[in-house]
Amino acid sequence: MGGKITYVFLSTVLVLVFGVVAMEGVLLLLTGEPAAMGMGAVAFLLPLVGGWFLWKNTRFARRANRLAAELEAEGGLPVDELRRTAGGRIDRDSADEVFARRKAEAEESPEDWRCWFRLAVAYHDARDTPRARQAMQRAIALHEGRPVSA
Repeated sequence: MGGKITYVFLSTVLVLVFGVVAMEGVLLLLTGEPAAMGMGAVAFLLPLVGGWFLWKNTRFARRANRLAAELEAEGGLPVDELRRTAGGRIDRDSADEVFARRKAEAEESPEDWRCWFRLAVAYHDARDTPRARQAMQRAIALHEGRPVSA
């Protein structure tokens, strides 16, 4: 729950910053100076791009959380079987072992979103965030019945 509160707080602050930047952009556009108007146009576009990025990430997180809740209700969430270092970090070899099993499972059942969800968790545990996100996006697409690329 703490992560959700932090996300909502930081998102709210970000939206407020977007508003301030957009207002400054409008003020710069109204000056009539060519250089200021150029900076104002860019300052006005930044909140639009940032808002799109925030919306895409929020939608991704909500969909992934929905899958996690459904998998938890089915009793299919991956069990944390990873060894930890004395400092509490995940042991890399342990993460690689679990990853190899999860990858084989996903290759055996490429149309099962549950396998791809568990593979995404394994990628995350192995500290491969880009591939974790790709695997989770595939799990979401499979769950929603959308076509997935090979």
